Amino acid sequence: MNPVKTAFKLALPVLERAVLAADRAISGYVQPRRARGKLILQPYVGWGTPHSVELTGRVLLPRTLSPPDIGDRRWRNFVNSMRRLFSREVGGARVSGVLDGLSVSTVSDDDGYFTLTFTPLSPLPGGWHEAALSLEGREGQTRARVQVIDEARFGVISDLDDTVIQSDVTSLPRMLITALTGNARTRSPFPGVGALYRALAREAEGRNPVFYVSSSPWNFFDLLWQFLDYRRIPLGPMFLRSWGGGLLAGHGGHKHGVITRLFERFPDLKFVLIGDSGEQDTLIYSEVVRRYAGRVLAVYIRDLTGAFRDETVLKLRGELARAGVDLVLAADSLNAAGHAMAMGLITPGEYRSVLVSVTGPTER
Repeated sequence: MNPVKTAFKLALPVLERAVLAADRAISGYVQPRRARGKLILQPYVGWGTPHSVELTGRVLLPRTLSPPDIGDRRWRNFVNSMRRLFSREVGGARVSGVLDGLSVSTVSDDDGYFTLTFTPLSPLPGGWHEAALSLEGREGQTRARVQVIDEARFGVISDLDDTVIQSDVTSLPRMLITALTGNARTRSPFPGVGALYRALAREAEGRNPVFYVSSSPWNFFDLLWQFLDYRRIPLGPMFLRSWGGGLLAGHGGHKHGVITRLFERFPDLKFVLIGDSGEQDTLIYSEVVRRYAGRVLAVYIRDLTGAFRDETVLKLRGELARAGVDLVLAADSLNAAGHAMAMGLITPGEYRSVLVSVTGPTER
């Protein structure tokens, strides 16, 4: 392993503990003062079943962000990234939410996060809904999107970094430059991703949910959401990470936890798992196949590192094949689309859309 990357990984636990200690020390002083100022609600994407929905978000002080434009200079994007990263969270704020006439409330924690859980008396219909959020003692409402999953044929669990978005996760310096100096309009998807995901999600019907898992902090939620929307990639619940909880130490445990929650929340739903060879996705997904026998339809891995020559990956692919699950290693979205068509997950017409997207002009 590169000695610089090795040293960086060894220093991560110490760095994280120092950051958390400083944050706690400052938080006790500034939180009461922040709560007296103007506050905003940053909702994320609610998700759940017709009988139970959860919606998370954060209470923050306002921040000024320039709207993204494809012509923005890297310095302007970097400034916006810093404003996102150094958000000013507010704990102890009471947040109320109304979904389908049901009202619930909770209090934000020390990092400003809150979770509202809705348990409607009558089942909610599947599809997208809207919740209204408000802060106690403050005027105005904030709207949040909520996806209720019902009667889906299958679900998709996808990584974001270097699976959907070109992020250079195999090189730490390039990854940081790409993440901090780009915006929702300048960041690039891999060719064919939008067409493949639209096909898997059955976009016209909106039936099959896509869940996104990323090591990025929640501070970048708005950028990632705008990216998906601008690139016409199906929107769906995101599972990002807070600055606490080991953000800097890799995302294996984070991804395992998210997948476990999804598999247990939707016990009758099968899944397609999509990731890349740049991190631990192959190993993580193989463990998921073993743990949830019969519930994984296919595993698609974007090959960034020549994984088809990796003995460990080839061994795992053989183990999955014996379990009845194909692990498809591909440099682009076309091989995954071909496999999905052969399995009946997408139609021949949708396959042709992916083909045109991969071989033709880059998607917007």
